[in-house]
Amino acid sequence: MFYHKQALQYRATPEKPDAVYARKLQEVIGGQYGEITVAMQYSFQAWNAHIPGKYRDLLFSTAAEEFGHVEMLATMVAQLLEKAPHGITDDAVQNDPTVAAVVGGMDVQDAILAGAGARPVDSNGNPWNAGYVTASGNLLADFTSNINAEMQGRIAVARLYHQTDDPGVRDLLSFLLARDTHHQNQWLAAARELQESGVEQLPVPSNFPIKKEHREFSYQAINFSDGGSMAEGSWASGPSPDGLGEFTYVDTPMEGVPMPPPTHPDARFYGTTEVPNTVEKAAGALQDKLHKE
Repeated sequence: MFYHKQALQYRATPEKPDAVYARKLQEVIGGQYGEITVAMQYSFQAWNAHIPGKYRDLLFSTAAEEFGHVEMLATMVAQLLEKAPHGITDDAVQNDPTVAAVVGGMDVQDAILAGAGARPVDSNGNPWNAGYVTASGNLLADFTSNINAEMQGRIAVARLYHQTDDPGVRDLLSFLLARDTHHQNQWLAAARELQESGVEQLPVPSNFPIKKEHREFSYQAINFSDGGSMAEGSWASGPSPDGLGEFTYVDTPMEGVPMPPPTHPDARFYGTTEVPNTVEKAAGALQDKLHKE
């Protein structure tokens, strides 16, 4: 059951309108690593969780918090757009709000479709995409994905912080940065606890029979680049993080194996009664057909 309380988690009031910055702020609402993404991601991870208890409760709690972050940012965007100048002063253009909005750098659809309000889109107006959501049913894989989501989201908020001097906007962003700090540490702690408690281990999924791998390749750091420093990393020698092997470094990739021969094209596509037995004949048959047509 969802129940909405008409109060914000934290203050969301700008000092003055700014339509251009409102467009920028859309990125952390409806962008790939925005608040809609993490709210939906944590929700679906909770709904897909196979075990009850603290991990599922953590997901539900964080998902609810993130929906509140969407609300705060949407409220901020609406206020930034309210009575906002279009960003230019030329009267001939200023009198046409749509043209002024384009020239000024704001998103015209904020005014046309949302009535000077926020939308579930990114800073370029692209609609939020459910493909951004990761919810695999494997908690260690999901928590690791959540770490990345929070890191990427915090990067965006930090950059936006330096693109405004509005104290009200900065105040909200400071709050969001602090919560992102907690969530990064939270998911790191949860992922570590999963492994320490034996619920899930590396490599994910740990219940796949590891003997079915070609184990001679499982811990090879193979250099596929002409760079000369890859061997200096801890991934090139020493014990692997899963504790099941030792890294080795291979400076030159294996030679590889011959490619299989190309499959025969479908004769019906080329309009011939005989299937060409080579790529050259197939191309010739198609060229002849196109020339006749």
